[in-house]
This record gives sequence, structure tokens and C-alpha cells, in this order.
Amino acid sequence: MPIGPLARWPVRPMTTPVARHRRSFSAPARLAAKALVVAVAAVLNACASAPAPPNTTDADAPTQWQAPLPHGGELAALGQWWRQFDDPLLAQLIDAAQQASATVASARSRIEQARATRVAAGAALLPALDVSASAGRGRQDLFSPLATSASAGVQAGWEIDLFGGRRAAKSAAELRLGGAQAGWHDARVAVAAETATSYTALRACEAQLEQQRADTASRAQTARLTDLSAKAGFEAPASAALARASTAQANSLLTQRRAQCNSLVKALVALTALPEPALRLQLSGTTARVPQPVQLAVPAVPAQALAQRPDVFIAERDLLAASADAAQARAQRWPSIRLAGSIGALRVDSGTGAQAAASDTGSVWSIGPVSVALPLFDGGTRRANIDAAQARVDESAALYRARLRTAVREVEDALVTLQSTADRAADAQTASEGFAVSLRATQARFSGGLASLFELEDARRSAVQAQVALIDLQRERSTAWIDLYRALGGGWSAADGALATPP
Repeated sequence: MPIGPLARWPVRPMTTPVARHRRSFSAPARLAAKALVVAVAAVLNACASAPAPPNTTDADAPTQWQAPLPHGGELAALGQWWRQFDDPLLAQLIDAAQQASATVASARSRIEQARATRVAAGAALLPALDVSASAGRGRQDLFSPLATSASAGVQAGWEIDLFGGRRAAKSAAELRLGGAQAGWHDARVAVAAETATSYTALRACEAQLEQQRADTASRAQTARLTDLSAKAGFEAPASAALARASTAQANSLLTQRRAQCNSLVKALVALTALPEPALRLQLSGTTARVPQPVQLAVPAVPAQALAQRPDVFIAERDLLAASADAAQARAQRWPSIRLAGSIGALRVDSGTGAQAAASDTGSVWSIGPVSVALPLFDGGTRRANIDAAQARVDESAALYRARLRTAVREVEDALVTLQSTADRAADAQTASEGFAVSLRATQARFSGGLASLFELEDARRSAVQAQVALIDLQRERSTAWIDLYRALGGGWSAADGALATPP
């Protein structure tokens, strides 16, 4: 909106109101009211046609990281990703955990707070209207009659956003709302990944518990037979003692493993808020089965896949919002203009007793004051505010770059783990099968008196360790897929171009 020679006006603000107050009972009052409406409309039209504010985005702010969230942020599509594990209970537990999570609830609350802040920032650009009403009875002086007065009116006030400060505040509020919405998505991804990791660890623990239970039973049987042979004089007492020690050690490990599994169940109870008996009943359907995802080849991850990470999106929005805050701080150094006006109705009843009662009814109105304030001296407050805002921009830029580096590292770590587990899978399977064959052969030789108890225990120990290592490898691979899901901000699809089902 053109302002003419405003910059050359005196520094002293205009505090003398340019206003008119009149009471009338005819057409001039209505004309004054129309004049007020026309004046306000003219100012509105002038500001509506004002040029757009300067770009508040920092020149160095990256713009290539503005991709949508995974699957458009649709909950149904995000939930579909977990069904590739072919474990319906996993998806159910994730849904329950997200419903019960305080982190997700807190993120949802931050969205509402950011939305309210955006509404307030947008309202600051509009005129403010207030309605007032008053009534009174009294005598103004010794010569005035007793009178009753009543009035009602509307007051309008508007600070013209001439230098874009309030528009920058609105832009910052909108950016922070987008960041809060991405934060809600980030909370859901984090809860889903934590629940899936705990569930995978529980299933691996159950598989190892079954292996430990079978090993303990086998050692107990060996100890019983060795004890009978020692009593008959066919085995040395030391062999019987060794068999009992081996059984006791297996029992101790079995108790320890059972406690670990119980702890993981209780962790799932805390995550999902499900009653423990009901959860244990659900878990009993597929005991000791480590969830394995559909095998996908991951030759590369495109850079745009990182853009869907909510934390990267939030860091970007924080940077842009900090730039808008800096623009708002710079606008505080320039003059501010405020326009006010009012219109209302007034009624005065006077005269009592012998005096004839008189009643006056009319309208009152005013346009103004139009006040202009130009900052002159504030001891460096505004300059310090600008410096602080610019420092926050620099900080946000540094955090944004660090977040990108972290995102790349987390994706690469997950890919390295996936490749490592794939390379080790065949060797681990071969080792488990070979040690199992060796254990069966040693047991047969021990039963025939051709192998010592020491050889049997060594073969058993190697077979158990190989089986436990295979289960750990399965858990590690599933966890690597979960880590990649989180590192990419909530999953992916084969259509992304970097991921494909192997032939």
C-alpha cells in the first residue's frame, strides 16, 4: 500500500486524535456511519493490493528436501508395510502400541498447539472488532438535570502490516504446524519400530528358550544314565559329577532365558497397554517363530527417500521458520501504523418532577486516530533481537545439515547389517546342521561306549551355540529391516525404484 512521504514524517508519533463526535437525529449520522465503512473498506482494498512481502526464506535454505511423507502419510498404507512380515499379531500389537503411546498423544497435542498458534498469527493480520455497551444515571454538574444515558457501539482497530512482520509470523506458524504434523508421524514410526523390535526379540528369545529346554532335558537324561553307570561301576564317579554339573549349568541358563522372555513380554505389555493374560494368550499362537519380512533386493536407496524422514522434514521446517522469525525481527525496526474507528448509538433521558422529561437519541462515530510510531532509541534491543534471530537461523541450518548426515549414516548402517546377515546366513545354517549331525553321532558313540562324556558335552555345547547363533542371526536380520524402515522415515515400496523383489 503506497504511503507517500511517511518516512519523512516527524519522529514524534501522532497522538492527537483526528476524530469527530456528533449527536444527530437525522441523515448526517447515517452518512457518517457510511463514511466510516467506506474508509475501512478502502484501507482493506489498499492492503489487499499491496505487494507481497520479501522472501523470508534464507538464501542458503535447501529446497530439494520437500518430499511427502511415506505413502502420503496414510495410516492404512503405513500399516500395510508391516504385513510383509507375514505375522498378523505383529501388526495388531503395533496398532495397539500407537493407540496407547504417550509419545503419539503428546505429538498430537503439539499439532493442536501449533494450529492454534497459526490461527492467532493469521488473526493478527485482520482488523480487531469489539462490541461495547454501557448505561449510567447521574448528574454531571450542579446545573445539569438528573439524566440516564445508555450507549452501544462497535470499535475497530487495525495495525497495518506494512513491512511484512506479521505475515512472516504467520508463515513461521504455518511452517511449525507442518513440523508438528511430521512430528506426529515420527512418533508413530518410532513406536512401531520399538514394538516390532521388542516383538522380534521376544520371538527369538522363545526360540532360544525351546533350544535351551531341549538341551537341558538331554543333559538331564545323560546325567541320569551316567549316574546309573557309575553306581554299577562302569563309569568313574568324576564322570557322574561332570554330568550333574552340566545339567545344573543348563538349568541355570534355562531359568535365565525364561526370565529374559518374561521381561520382554512385560515390555510389550507396557508398550501396548494390553492385559498381560490376554497378551500371553495371543502370543501362544505362534511361539518361537521369528518374523521374517519378504526378501527384497536393496541395491541402492535414492536420495529422495531420505526426504520422507519426518525428522529431516522437521529440521527443514525449523530452518524456514527461523528465517521467517528473522524477517519478523527485522520488520520491528520500521515504523508501525495503526488505524482505529468506532460507531455506536447513544440515548440520554433527562428531566424529572416538574421539569418536562427530555429524551435524545442518536449515533456517534469517529475515524481515527491514525497513529504512526517510528523507533528512535531502544538501547539496541531491536538490533539484539535481529542478531538473536539470525543466530537461530544459523543454528537451525547446522542442525539441518547434521540431521541429513545422521539420516544417511542410519540408512547405510541398516544396509550394511542387511548385507552382512545375508552373507552369513548360509554359513550359519551349514554350521548349525553340521554340529547337529556331529552331536547325534557323538551321542550314538557315547551310548555304545566309544566316546567319552567330555566328547559328548563338547559336541553338545557346539551344537547349542550354533543353533543359538542361527536364531540370533534371524533376529538381527529382522531387526535390520526394522531399522531400515525407521531410517527411511516409515517404510518404502518397490515402486520407489531402489527396492525390488529378487528373482
